[in-house]
Amino acid sequence: MEVTEKVITFAVPCYNSAEYMGHCINTLLSVGEDAEIILIDDGSAEDNTPEICDYYAEKYPNIIKVIHQENSGHGEGIAQGLKHATGTYYKVVGSDDWLDTDALRQVLVKLKELEVKNLDMMVCNYVYEHIEDETSRTMHYKNVFPQDTVFSWDDISRFKIPQCILMHSVIYRTELLREHEFTLPKHTFYVDNIFVYTPLPYVKNIYYMNLDFYRYFIGREDQSVNEKVMASKIDHQLLVTKNMIDAHSIDSVYKISRKLGKYMRKYISMMMTISNIFCELSEYEDKDEKRKDIWKYLKSKDKKLYNHIRFRSFFSLANIQNKPGRKLSIFLYRIARKLYKFN
Repeated sequence: MEVTEKVITFAVPCYNSAEYMGHCINTLLSVGEDAEIILIDDGSAEDNTPEICDYYAEKYPNIIKVIHQENSGHGEGIAQGLKHATGTYYKVVGSDDWLDTDALRQVLVKLKELEVKNLDMMVCNYVYEHIEDETSRTMHYKNVFPQDTVFSWDDISRFKIPQCILMHSVIYRTELLREHEFTLPKHTFYVDNIFVYTPLPYVKNIYYMNLDFYRYFIGREDQSVNEKVMASKIDHQLLVTKNMIDAHSIDSVYKISRKLGKYMRKYISMMMTISNIFCELSEYEDKDEKRKDIWKYLKSKDKKLYNHIRFRSFFSLANIQNKPGRKLSIFLYRIARKLYKFN
């Protein structure tokens, strides 16, 4: 049987996903054998996720592979998908999310065109899909990135405060990720931030498509971005933030591109603010110690970055460390949550 060369590999980590994973997989199947779909069953035991994975692999043997692993967390699912990927490009898709099929077909056409240019990263829009009130909100980058051309970091414009390049919006060249290995902690939530942040300085060329491509499901009570879950998983957030602080010296990134340096500094600022807020929202008795520790860690690793985030950035107001300041940070978070509905 002739093996079709794959344009893209979709990695879909699945954990007790039986209720919704079919919708996700079916949208990925819409581009046929140009895609490889790797379903990573992360030790699911509460439903028939393993059987659903095997069913799809048997039905679409030229497209779908299955990896059954002991429960190790989302990060290990991403890592295993990358290890076994054969596509030129690599895209992680949450099993409760999905891709717009029309946008996906356009993306595949463009990726085929750009393969000869050795494109490092493609960015598209993503859409928050809020199940509780049946509303949606698109996050785009048309004010940041040039369109219809390959460009570098020096060609970008300024990101607005709510704009970040997230897992939902990015497609990486598979070999770029393999060439610059990085670790995703096992049994840890929020590792998507490490996955999307760490490769950025190695990206030399980018293409942006102003398409509403990725549909990001919001609304399950057990979802990792649910506020109560985030407060209960603050140790995961802190570990991921430390991992990102360790990944790169922002001063070194500035030498590559000043604009990229500014963006990555903003990303760390956002992570520190999230850590600050959810330490305060958590019910741990030692939450003050946790909060102080992450700031101490940043200061020990990069004092210049610490001073910027604490005293000179947009996020400084949300990072005041006294009790009134912490209450203010939660107030500002509530306003932002109402405006942007990101969880």
